[in-house]
Amino acid sequence: MSDTTIPSFDGRALIDGERVAARDGQTFDCLSPVDGRLLTQVARCSQADIDAAVAAARAAFEDRRWAGKAPAQRKRVMIRFAELIQANGDLLALTESLDMGKPVKYAKGVDVNSAANCVRWYGEAVDKVYDEIAPTPDTALALITREPVGVVGVIVPWNYPMIMAAWKIAPALAAGNSVVLKPSEKSPLTALKLAELALEAGIPAGVFNVVTGYGPEAGSPLALHMDVDCIAFTGSTRVGKQIHVMAGQSNLKRAWTELGGKSPNIVFADCPDLDKAVEASVGSIFFNQGESCNAPSRLFVEASIKDAFLEKALKLVPQYQPANPLDKNTVMGAIVDQVQLDNVMRYIGLGQSEGAKLLAGGERVAPVAGGCYVQPTIFDGVTNSMTIAREEIFGPVLSVLSFTDAADVVKQANNNIYGLQAAVWTRDINKAHGVARALRAGTVHVNSYDEDDITVPFGGFKQSGVGRDKSLHAFDKYTETKTTWIRIDSPV
Repeated sequence: MSDTTIPSFDGRALIDGERVAARDGQTFDCLSPVDGRLLTQVARCSQADIDAAVAAARAAFEDRRWAGKAPAQRKRVMIRFAELIQANGDLLALTESLDMGKPVKYAKGVDVNSAANCVRWYGEAVDKVYDEIAPTPDTALALITREPVGVVGVIVPWNYPMIMAAWKIAPALAAGNSVVLKPSEKSPLTALKLAELALEAGIPAGVFNVVTGYGPEAGSPLALHMDVDCIAFTGSTRVGKQIHVMAGQSNLKRAWTELGGKSPNIVFADCPDLDKAVEASVGSIFFNQGESCNAPSRLFVEASIKDAFLEKALKLVPQYQPANPLDKNTVMGAIVDQVQLDNVMRYIGLGQSEGAKLLAGGERVAPVAGGCYVQPTIFDGVTNSMTIAREEIFGPVLSVLSFTDAADVVKQANNNIYGLQAAVWTRDINKAHGVARALRAGTVHVNSYDEDDITVPFGGFKQSGVGRDKSLHAFDKYTETKTTWIRIDSPV
């Protein structure tokens, strides 16, 4: 990877339509997990910067420079925004790959395309969402209308920086809100580029602001801000709980949190296509280096087919050996940074010390010197009480458990604080429906995993969060429902 292939990056925040340094001049280093190189220095925003961004967003909302536009007008700008994301796809994909380590081919084929599609879909949807008239007596007319909530604070994680940002900013902007986005300090660069593209598309200055920095210094002031009307967060359950507390401590702002997962993937002996189940199970846990909240990290395989399943799975592991993320043939890249790599290795050590059998991987590797890489890892002999089966690892680590009874596997699957996603593999339609209904998860796949579309909601039960991203349901998070009751004294 030569220096000539790496673009220069502007790490300054974007507030009120301008790129600006942090008010106190502080920065932090943005290092690439690909090889450890310094990509740029990024503005280390704090309270004063958050205040400025929120003030800009509030002014933009109050003068209705964006909220006052007809939905059809906002639609045209949003579609132009999506087109610019697509047109800048190569740069965005390279930036994403360098910044957080994912393979560039997935950054382009998945992340860029998904972000553009999300922005376009909400732009197209906003002038097709109708208000309501209530079935009142003839003496009254009751209008039920949606209004933008106001200033929306958005905090997104490092694993899918573009997609997670798009899932939140697209419905929020389409509905007429102003937004202050804080990306993760581990992967802030594509968020800044998205804000530039939004301005180019015609979203007015002040409507979409990006502040960069650390959680305690920039994220907390945003969640605590008295002039933020709504906070939307994706990240860990630990921080999500803090977000809800801060929302209550401040102005009781609406708080929407999409949090962790420890998704059960249940394969019955009557699975209609064992090869497909193996490929989906292995591919989904190792995709994005396992850094996915919905990764199927708990694999429950019926005992009678477990040996055959694992034999097939182990044959696929060599395909997922980490390599240079900038190589177009790479399918598994780098862990986002050294801190996360150390955490993944800690969990691998816990799995071994608690008695799980290491079947594959478990070692750091260095396909690119200076980078953060770990082998795809599979543990067998895992019990549901082990740490690796209960806590979210956020790395390429698969825990395999066996079962013999449908009722028992459902009980085990539900015995976790999370409830984000799940899967059931069976040819029995009654079993598929019965188990899917019994699983406490926001999404249950049947004979597939991680198949997805912008038209369906995404979110979880229990400590996997509150609210839903994607689909028309996302508008519920970023709008207020107002009733206008009109008394009618009929002259006839």
